[in-house]
Amino acid sequence: MSSSVSWVRRCVYEPAFGPFGSAVPALAPAVLVTLVAAGCAGTADPNGPIVVGSVNALSGPATFPESSQAAKAVFDAANAAGGVHGRKIEYHAIDDKGDPAAAAAAAREIVGGDQAVALVGSSSLIECQINAKYYQQEKVLSISGIGVDPSCFTSPNIGPANVGPFHDMTLTLLYGSEVLHLQDMCALLEIAGNTLPYYRAAIDEWSKITGKKLKYVDATVPYNGSDYTPYIVKARAAGCKAVTVNPVEPDSIGQLKAAQAQGWKDVTWLLLTSVYSEQYAKAVSDAGKGVYVPAEFYPFTDPSSPRTKEWRDLMTRNNIPLTSFSQGGYLAAKYFLQVLNGMQGDITRESVTKALREMKPITDPMVGTPYVFGPGQTHHDNIAGWPVKLATGTNRWEISGTDWLRIPRR
Repeated sequence: MSSSVSWVRRCVYEPAFGPFGSAVPALAPAVLVTLVAAGCAGTADPNGPIVVGSVNALSGPATFPESSQAAKAVFDAANAAGGVHGRKIEYHAIDDKGDPAAAAAAAREIVGGDQAVALVGSSSLIECQINAKYYQQEKVLSISGIGVDPSCFTSPNIGPANVGPFHDMTLTLLYGSEVLHLQDMCALLEIAGNTLPYYRAAIDEWSKITGKKLKYVDATVPYNGSDYTPYIVKARAAGCKAVTVNPVEPDSIGQLKAAQAQGWKDVTWLLLTSVYSEQYAKAVSDAGKGVYVPAEFYPFTDPSSPRTKEWRDLMTRNNIPLTSFSQGGYLAAKYFLQVLNGMQGDITRESVTKALREMKPITDPMVGTPYVFGPGQTHHDNIAGWPVKLATGTNRWEISGTDWLRIPRR
């Protein structure tokens, strides 16, 4: 029996059951023709396109469009080269608008409506938290380009390509204490939703590795604050010589300007990849004793490195910004394609899930930790960052290390 006939047979003849366990009556021939033409729920045409989707913050208060744009560029290039075993990738990137209801609807459109075999390249502040249980229910996996909220790293069905903010905080603290040998380190934490325990766990991880403690912690710092002066004044009064913060770019700029206004110039800032952009560097003129970040991927501000050439060339051809977000989406799509190209037989949601669970680790020069989805109940295995520095008056990032900084495995 050919694969296409087998697909039609599964679609038309396998019995369906109603909500109370009774078999659904046989459908009229015209209805069957419509179902076969459209593709029945839960199956995929083995000769048609491979549907892949993503849920992204494309509009709303904080947007991350580059991740899905980069994933699409990877898939478009693969399609131009003949696709995967002769089949094209059909990529659906849906906007969650930063809204929980829209995030839930987007996932259901991709998974239930479009019958995607997997999600690849998602980037959103909320979508993991909203959709993790649904992905488990539907037995579909997601390789996020940029995982942000805790559910991205604690779900058996989501495996982000990036380090994430919690490992990123452990890394920036390790760089501060073990490489820069800073004393009197403190934390100003911006807490959204249920993230506080995870940031505290990241700080505890650093303490377990180093045997050191932070001098001062303030977990009341607001997102999008209008004036950060009170928080800066308290941190300075506490005797902080270095401060780690988990801000978005505008917040960090406001915090550094508040420190500058207070004449606090002998402080070192240990920040996260969330501020690592050329726009941020241009906006910061006074960085105290420097802003240090463990870049989640090899620093994109090093234009001559062969590590990023393939990504850089593809992004440039497609007019996609060179950012950490586009690096994450690019890598998520590359990992996914490598798994698909190694598969034998039908490419369905079930077979893709099996292949990702059983895949071997994939290395790439843009990351310091091999990627593997695997069978685990959590996926938080990327533990490496490359140090970069923004010094006062330079308005540009500089490479601040010769190798990856890694969280020691215990």
